[in-house]
Amino acid sequence: MEEIQPPVVPPVYAEIDALRRDIADLFVVEDTTLDYPDKEHVRFRGRFRCDPAECYDELRRRFERHGYTPVVNREDEARSALIAMPVVFDHPGSRWIINLVLFLATIFSTLVVGAAYELGSYDLAWRQPWHGWPFAFSILLILGAHELGHYFAARYHGVPVTLPYFLPMPFSLFGTLGAFIRLQGPVNNRRALFDVGAAGPLAGLVFALPLLFYGLATSDLGPIFPGQSFEGNSLLYLLIKFAVFDRVLPGGGQDVYLNQVAWAGWVGLFVTGLNLIPVGQLDGGHVAYALFGPRSRGFFWPAIFGLVLITLFSYVRGLLVITWLLWIFLLLVFGRIHARPLEDVSTLDPRRRVLAVFTLALFFLVFVPFPLAGLAR
Repeated sequence: MEEIQPPVVPPVYAEIDALRRDIADLFVVEDTTLDYPDKEHVRFRGRFRCDPAECYDELRRRFERHGYTPVVNREDEARSALIAMPVVFDHPGSRWIINLVLFLATIFSTLVVGAAYELGSYDLAWRQPWHGWPFAFSILLILGAHELGHYFAARYHGVPVTLPYFLPMPFSLFGTLGAFIRLQGPVNNRRALFDVGAAGPLAGLVFALPLLFYGLATSDLGPIFPGQSFEGNSLLYLLIKFAVFDRVLPGGGQDVYLNQVAWAGWVGLFVTGLNLIPVGQLDGGHVAYALFGPRSRGFFWPAIFGLVLITLFSYVRGLLVITWLLWIFLLLVFGRIHARPLEDVSTLDPRRRVLAVFTLALFFLVFVPFPLAGLAR
């Protein structure tokens, strides 16, 4: 009598079946589709037995045991789609020596710019850069707080992240092109995305505002001469100047002549305003997506249209337009791509929702539409 052999189950099917059993207490699988939406991916459709935001970390650990990372999307009002991606994100190390070299170079470049601002000469500034220490210290404190806010929020949520990269630029008004960190893996959910996105600008403002108040209080008022350039106003900057000087500035033919600390505080507000534009990979884009989800893509064209209007108005008034032309180009290229979380079903809790609205409102308070008023083309 011929022996009947049991059917051979391909290893991938056995692994998927084991994965389905492993998550049964967290997710009720109603149907399974292999090679969807891409080859070697698996889609489970069904219902969560728990709050996705609360149990996603455990769900991800179980998926990773089988060599997958879970992506959660809303299928309809009753069901969710759980996509198993055949990849596990590791935590690569950061080459800290590069970060250190860039940071030291940025210290020097901001010293030179601060010294030139103080001495009125780049020739003297290169020979006596220590005169720029108030600006260098202040601007690096603001930028460092901003980037470390992102860094520690990412580490708190278990997102692999690099140390901050500072970008030196001695031949500029700021001495630096800013700083950035690079996320080396996706965030888990919208709550983590909000925390990582908002932590930077909020931490930066914690230091920028006191430095700005102190800098303005120790700066002098002076006359505005024809053709002279001066820093532009945001609503918050206008209010802070009013609080310090008890008058609207510029006004009556006068404005404040910023010292190094005040200039660094103004730069901190300006950079925060740029980062809070609610599109793409900017901090404001992260906050907007965390709050509104895919609907946040609706901010893209209004933001572009607004910058075009500012550029046209600046051109008519003979003001500097290169800044906004560059930002329009960058947003057109990169502004439609959002950092989408792995679990995209749960929403922000009430506390984060209020803080997200506040963070987006800050954009309208700190954004400077005309950064260098009075500077001709």
